[in-house]
Amino acid sequence: MAEKSPPAKGEKPKQSREQRLKAALKANLGRRKAQARARDGAEADKTGRSED
Repeated sequence: MAEKSPPAKGEKPKQSREQRLKAALKANLGRRKAQARARDGAEADKTGRSED
């Protein structure tokens, strides 16, 4: 029986996966920062003062 070798594509699938993960991480970080800014803004409105 002949052994099957992996596809000859090289590192492309790994690189594309890393790129997708990097983009997803960056988008997630942006969302979390926006949520934190919104929370901070809402608290400043409740207390009637801004944080400078």
